[in-house]
Amino acid sequence: QVQLVESGGGLVQTGGSLRLSCSASGRTLNKYTMGWFRQAPGKEREFVAGVNWNSGKKDYLDSVKGRFAMSRDNRKNTDYLTMNDLKPEDTALYYCATNSVPNTIVPTTTWEYEYWGQGIQVTVSS
Repeated sequence: QVQLVESGGGLVQTGGSLRLSCSASGRTLNKYTMGWFRQAPGKEREFVAGVNWNSGKKDYLDSVKGRFAMSRDNRKNTDYLTMNDLKPEDTALYYCATNSVPNTIVPTTTWEYEYWGQGIQVTVSS
């Protein structure tokens, strides 16, 4: 069974940085698509960032381009979302997710991902 566990969230001030981690068990992530989504209170879950480790293709939400970056540690089987210059509008519950097919695209909708972490809170104070 594939299990994803997020860590690294918390409370930061505007302009601060956080690095979210998504550790996987049950599969290696180096040839699959890994995505990050977020959901703020009263809003729908939205795609934030994703990378297809099979093809190397990356995609980011427009509002986080230049501030957020994904990376990985194959030895630890962990993906990371480094978030810089955080803004209050980044406040949300963040989820990592992965799909099952090692294709070449980066899915950006929730139904294109099969496995999900439990979510971790990121709060940015203004």
